[in-house]
Amino acid sequence: MPRSTRKRGLNDAFSSAAEPPAPKVTCIQAAFQRVARSGDFSQRRCTAWFHEYTCGAGTSLGPDGMEKFCQDLGVEPENIVMLVLAWQMNASQMGYFSEPEWIFGLSRLGCDSITKLRGRLGFLRDILSDPENFKSIYRYAFDFARNKNQKNLDLDTAKGMMALLLAKIWPLHEQFQQFLDFQKHYKVINRDQWCNILEFSRSIKPDLSNYDEDGAWPVLLDEFVAWLKTQGC
Repeated sequence: MPRSTRKRGLNDAFSSAAEPPAPKVTCIQAAFQRVARSGDFSQRRCTAWFHEYTCGAGTSLGPDGMEKFCQDLGVEPENIVMLVLAWQMNASQMGYFSEPEWIFGLSRLGCDSITKLRGRLGFLRDILSDPENFKSIYRYAFDFARNKNQKNLDLDTAKGMMALLLAKIWPLHEQFQQFLDFQKHYKVINRDQWCNILEFSRSIKPDLSNYDEDGAWPVLLDEFVAWLKTQGC
């Protein structure tokens, strides 16, 4: 009989459609949108800029172009700001930007040159400080990083994304990574597990004093807590 990943068949509050919610518009974002509408943004310049990175591949900016783009921008491809930028574009595949995604995201930022986008990097990082925007980016990351032929996120990719998003803000992140390395049952992370990991990191104290073993957490997280207790945590 297949092993359940959810206790007692409770309703999953996180099993919404795969499409990520639209980014929350803060007053800062609204200001940048006003810049984009002010006539300072040129779609023609933005399109020409995109094609500097397509390496003759037409309407797709791929891994080689992405590497050059990151070099010009002055950030590593693994920098979290690149995930925020992809979220702004609503890009569908990690390592690739289509021309429509590029135009959509950069027009929202009012950027039609590398110089302008460098000037928005601080803004993109600041987006992460808003809890609702962070939650939207975190959920977006599941589909962005997922192999489109699979429903779930393979474990290594999930661990990499969690390190990018949670390592600096969740005190138990390192222990959770150790648990994932230790356990042998889970080969993938499903959407319910992914969303609940963030909620767990936000709501459960590092000493587990407010953890309820009769709560509605996925079995994965119950097993993590049980493992932590065997480690003397």
